[in-house]
Amino acid sequence: MEKIRKGDEVIVITGRDKGKRGIVLQRVDDSHLLVEGINLVKKHQKPNPMRGSPGGIIDKAMPIDQSNVALYNPKTSKADRVKIDVAADGSKSRVFKSSGEPVPAAKQ
Repeated sequence: MEKIRKGDEVIVITGRDKGKRGIVLQRVDDSHLLVEGINLVKKHQKPNPMRGSPGGIIDKAMPIDQSNVALYNPKTSKADRVKIDVAADGSKSRVFKSSGEPVPAAKQ
């Protein structure tokens, strides 16, 4: 079970975007996430008339390592760590380590 999922609100804890918050758009692989508005780079793009895309300099979101982000806890308004809690019937759920409260459902 993944501790950070698509739709979760995360906060960047290290790097040039430290302190910024965003929604996870996609998991690129096991350790990289694509976060809305985070890790933006300038890309010089040639025009492509077949696709109808104009040329120029565009902003592109690049993947960020999941170790550089933490789940945002709305009750404390801070970053928080997550643990997987296994119930007696074998079902798993994500809970915040600081308070033990369940993580709110991800916005899809």
